[in-house]
Amino acid sequence: MSSRRAASAARTATPKNSREKKMAKVVSPITRQISQEKRGIGNPAVDIRLEDVEDCLIYDRRGVSFPFKNLYQGSKSVIIFLRNFLCYSCKEYVDDLSKIPRGVLEDAGVRLVVIGQSDHRHIEPFCSLTGYPYEIYVDPERCIFQKLGMKREEKFSESANPSPHVKSGIIMGQMKSIWRAMTSPAFDFQGDLHQQGGAIIAGPSSQVHFSHFDTNRLDHMPINWLLQLAGVQQTLDFSDKPKIIHV
Repeated sequence: MSSRRAASAARTATPKNSREKKMAKVVSPITRQISQEKRGIGNPAVDIRLEDVEDCLIYDRRGVSFPFKNLYQGSKSVIIFLRNFLCYSCKEYVDDLSKIPRGVLEDAGVRLVVIGQSDHRHIEPFCSLTGYPYEIYVDPERCIFQKLGMKREEKFSESANPSPHVKSGIIMGQMKSIWRAMTSPAFDFQGDLHQQGGAIIAGPSSQVHFSHFDTNRLDHMPINWLLQLAGVQQTLDFSDKPKIIHV
């Protein structure tokens, strides 16, 4: 009898423990590890000098300017440079940046920043569209883009790995970009269409830990790799697969 009671108690307790684990998977970011076999994430050589761009002015959503160096002098920062705010791949990349839990960044002492190259008045609509809650600025003169040597024009190669954060195909994505341009209150391209973006991890001070300059609209650094290089321990799930919540 005692063994039957123990077995029954074990069966009764199992659903509760299982339920707790499934809830934790929903509350906490889950691993969706992108294979690192295709592209190592070690500590690549960095050949850029922030001293060349530290005094370039960037602008917030109100049009207030300040030097670029303010973003990284006091902390380690992951800084993402976008092609333009109408670019569908940039929009979908920032969609995923917006999913990063604030606590993940705070625990690692990492600052997340996005920099576009449009007029500052496009910041607010872009944040409303993507739900992006972190810091975002613009470099309308492309001072930083140019002095750091970010690429112009696009170059595609057969060996390139597509961005895991871009869900739209090129044709559908371009149609989305055109529609957004046509329906925008201020009809412009919200940045130089030929300018490519990139990412750097910098700070504190002028130390550069990592840099990557995109060769085309799909050449974004996977977000998990950037976060890991910046010292974030968790690996986040950016998939759009539905999750089941057990109550």
